[in-house]
Amino acid sequence: MHGYVAGRLLQAAAALLGVTAVAFLLVSLSGDPAFILLSPEAGEEQRAAFRKLYGLDQPLPLQYARYLGHVVRGDFGSSFAQGRPAIVVVLERVPATLILTAVALALGIVMGIPAGVIAAVKANRGLDRAVMALVLLGQSVPTFWLGLVMIRIFAVNLRWLPVSGYGTALHLAMPAVVLALYLAALLARVTRSEMVEALTQDYVRTARAKGLSETAVTIAHALKNALLPIVTLIGLQLGALLGGAVITETVFAWPGIGTLVLDAILRKDYPVVLAAVELVAAAFIVINMSLDLLYGVLDPRVRAARA
Repeated sequence: MHGYVAGRLLQAAAALLGVTAVAFLLVSLSGDPAFILLSPEAGEEQRAAFRKLYGLDQPLPLQYARYLGHVVRGDFGSSFAQGRPAIVVVLERVPATLILTAVALALGIVMGIPAGVIAAVKANRGLDRAVMALVLLGQSVPTFWLGLVMIRIFAVNLRWLPVSGYGTALHLAMPAVVLALYLAALLARVTRSEMVEALTQDYVRTARAKGLSETAVTIAHALKNALLPIVTLIGLQLGALLGGAVITETVFAWPGIGTLVLDAILRKDYPVVLAAVELVAAAFIVINMSLDLLYGVLDPRVRAARA
């Protein structure tokens, strides 16, 4: 087991290094920040001084080597636009993203998994078809359109909720629901698929033959054995939400990582973009490693194979 964890840590380090290299190359080739951040009246001497100040006048491999050396020491550089440490600028947006992610994930799980279980139990009946129709609708409707519709209804017409912003539960309601509905649709579809298969297995028939209630059979036996792909999907969606739901955050002016990265890309603020990408990549890696360890808890066969 210790060897497995050590191997996963080495893979995580290699993945993070690869993400850093690709992100650095892409942002470096996207344009010259001296033409974006300096005024149009700035002369070539001022632009050259700007490039020299931030090391942008050096060859790309040397820039990357210097950047990597600083990152190892925890220095992600300074924001071109704000003149502050890039990692500080990113971390200031993390609480807003974590709040939105946690609420959206909780709502999605509460709505999606029970809907999938009910659809599987009532497979090929009217309730199953109704749930699957809602799932199809939830996955088909663009999130930006749904957000605009909710703003029109609940903020403009009914005036129950603020149009946008951050700070209270009322500000959180609409963006969290928009993200949760899409997640719930995904979870319901995967849960139904896994549960339909699980309910046909021999151990389910054995549990029924023992006289267990249908609820106990469904939850304690079928759902428990169908959890692996569901947990995997939750982990992947958690990583995506932590990365910032850019469209949703933009529609509702939610000050999370997504809107920060979008603004930084438009302003060619490379250090902020790189710091945000690496933070999100690290979060993805931690989530994936946690899922791998959780598989061993949920499935004894995985635990035995690793041992």
